[in-house]
Amino acid sequence: MSPRRRKDAFIWGLILVVIGAAFLAENFIDINAWEYLWKLWPVILIVWGAQKLIEGLRHKKQTEPDEPSSAHLD
Repeated sequence: MSPRRRKDAFIWGLILVVIGAAFLAENFIDINAWEYLWKLWPVILIVWGAQKLIEGLRHKKQTEPDEPSSAHLD
């Protein structure tokens, strides 16, 4: 499995664990998990977007050619 797929799997796994924990808490504590999920669903988009942004910046940094240092210029 590539590092990218592992990271995607980790993020989605984390999201599913948080959602599952919210529903489990609803069973034991007097909360309305649907209400909280309805209010917090944009967090999923923020986390996903941040992950893609960081991934893109890392890829760009790895593919950029090294700039020659000014010490080697004659």
